[in-house]
Amino acid sequence: MSDGIFIGGGGDGYGAAQTLLLKYANRHGLIAGATGTGKTVTLQILAEGFSAAGVPVFLSDVKGDLSGLAAAGSADFKLHDAFMKRADTIGLDLTYDAFPVAFWDMFGEQGHPVRTTVAEMGPLLIARLMELTDAQEGVLNIAFRVADEQGLPLLDLKDLQALLVWVGENRAELSLQYGNVSPASIGAIQRQLLVLDTQGGTNLFGEPALELSDLMATEADGRGRINILAADKLMSSPRLYATFLLWLLSELFEELPEVGDPDKPRLVFFFDEAHLLFDDAPKALVDKVEQVARLIRSKGVGVYFITQNPADVPEDILGQLGNRVQHALRAFTARDRKQLRMAAETYRENPRFDTEQAIREVGVGEAVTSMLIKKGIPGVVERTLIRPPSSQLGPLTKAERKAVIAASPVAGKYEALKDRVSAYEMLKQRAAEAAAAAEKAEAEEEDMDAVFREYNAGRRYKGTRVTRSTSRSTRSRKTESFGEAIGNVVLKELKGTTGRRIVRGILGGLFKGR
Repeated sequence: MSDGIFIGGGGDGYGAAQTLLLKYANRHGLIAGATGTGKTVTLQILAEGFSAAGVPVFLSDVKGDLSGLAAAGSADFKLHDAFMKRADTIGLDLTYDAFPVAFWDMFGEQGHPVRTTVAEMGPLLIARLMELTDAQEGVLNIAFRVADEQGLPLLDLKDLQALLVWVGENRAELSLQYGNVSPASIGAIQRQLLVLDTQGGTNLFGEPALELSDLMATEADGRGRINILAADKLMSSPRLYATFLLWLLSELFEELPEVGDPDKPRLVFFFDEAHLLFDDAPKALVDKVEQVARLIRSKGVGVYFITQNPADVPEDILGQLGNRVQHALRAFTARDRKQLRMAAETYRENPRFDTEQAIREVGVGEAVTSMLIKKGIPGVVERTLIRPPSSQLGPLTKAERKAVIAASPVAGKYEALKDRVSAYEMLKQRAAEAAAAAEKAEAEEEDMDAVFREYNAGRRYKGTRVTRSTSRSTRSRKTESFGEAIGNVVLKELKGTTGRRIVRGILGGLFKGR
């Protein structure tokens, strides 16, 4: 096995061959460039390289083009001659090959369903997903706290909706313990849940939840599995897309053990359209991403951001992306020129050419690259001809995709939705029990009233009357008649259910006899 992934090489006017060293592949990376400059092909060849090295990959297919990884390239392809010419130029022995692929789809249409639970997503990411205010996020945190304390599993959206109803009904008591819980905040959260449901959020939450081990599998031949998330439809809800990928990244960070600096990554995670993660993101969320990016490499996970402009990524995170492939940037405005200059300044200079000019001039399938070299030092920037892919360039047909899904090792594991007893069912049961208890208490109240009416009817000839608010006579007479003594005993026993049966059974017959 090679110790690196061949990215591309040079020809006249180009630099030396560029290789992404597997030892430093978990130091993260960046693929940037304007639309149509070749970012998708670069992503494809990196996925191929990691898979061939036995490293599982997770990536999102925004345009629907990456499904071709599951099929081998062909000499019948119209770009075959151009590919072979490029391979000769950069010294590559190009052979076509297919790679092990698992398709995933939040909507369950183009791949295996991928889900998580509301509890696993947590209040921070759900608040981000629904664009809640600080006050509304506070109420959501209270709801999650109540669910933990009362053992209410939050699995899907109906669980969260039912819990919020319960919180609203008990807001007076909860406000004393946790702080203000306003009906307005609960109403706003419920409305946002309806919006989320309309956007397809219902498909994300539920069971069976995704197991990370299914994303980190290798095949019998030692190649890593390439997990492709169908994101063409998901992109119509960009906040849902970004939040899901961030959740997945956070789960990897939380669950995987420390491995230090492995010889190769345990998993490589590609975050396409990375700007969606950071657009209008609160500082707390950006800080969380920065923390994950800084620490997750020690868990053996490499994260690669794909975006149009490096400026889309916050500077603190950008500084942690050691392996970079920069395709062409366009500079039509003063702002574009400023961003181009800033992008060029992040590379280690090469005295042979001007980096800023090179970024502006490289053509489709070319890039300005810099890979980490010995001891993790950034290599000198080079102009590079990107290698052609071994797999099919372009999407599979629907029939081919369906066949790959059917033959997948996880086929049938996630397709059937499970709806076990959770917060919704438990709160519904509580409400039913409370209603039954109230109905029983009301019936008992009516029975007691009937008993007292019957008893008082028999006491009228003595001019005394017993009410439910008095348990015995306050008279201080030293002696009592037989009827009064019996009455006092009965009233005392009426406090229990046994007394009620005595009154109805004995005294009822006695008075009727009189």
